[in-house]
Amino acid sequence: MLTLISATPSPYARKNRIALLEKGIPFDLRSEIPWESSTETPKYNPLEKLPILLFDDGRAPIYESWYIQEYIVQKYAEKGPKLMPDGVDESLKAKQIQVVADGACDAMKVQPTDEKYQQNQGLAFFESSRGDRKSEEWMARQLRKVYGAINAIDGFVKASRSDFLIGHELTIADIAAGSMLGMMNMVETQFGLIKWKEEYPALLEWWEKLEERKSFRETRPVMFDLQEKVA
Repeated sequence: MLTLISATPSPYARKNRIALLEKGIPFDLRSEIPWESSTETPKYNPLEKLPILLFDDGRAPIYESWYIQEYIVQKYAEKGPKLMPDGVDESLKAKQIQVVADGACDAMKVQPTDEKYQQNQGLAFFESSRGDRKSEEWMARQLRKVYGAINAIDGFVKASRSDFLIGHELTIADIAAGSMLGMMNMVETQFGLIKWKEEYPALLEWWEKLEERKSFRETRPVMFDLQEKVA
């Protein structure tokens, strides 16, 4: 049995959870807060990041969501939907879309901080925790990346001739873009940090349809409850 170590709000881990569910691969889900002192993340990943995929047969764990996604697609190619389009160009495009979606999540990356956590349950831009030393220019640059990625995904949606970004089946591109937008929805709904729905109605419609899938419904992001000082 596989075990996926995840953080409940993580769009990165959500990609892997969706892929495993879509393919019907049994797995145990272990939720952690990687900043807390009790985390076992460093035990399995020298980069101290989630998600992490564990094996019960003694194999070394693997980490980084894009790599885990590649593992799932290749190792379980004959099980369930392929999640990867046919053809070299189409496969490369799917991976490029994943890069764009992951890049938006990197730019938006949120960080629990002591005072900020007390005020807004832990969701704030990393830079905002720097107080008087924060750089408005730096924050503006990160926001440009986020909105640039959202605009790019909107372009892929409008160029598609089906309910999916590439071809007529769900692929890692849809999973990555949908997970990214799920994160942005959580951020917008709870904290008003990103607003995209009114400006991108076609993208919103595409994402809402994707969220109706069982694998997406069962993996919607939930903010964790930080109980101690960040370790």
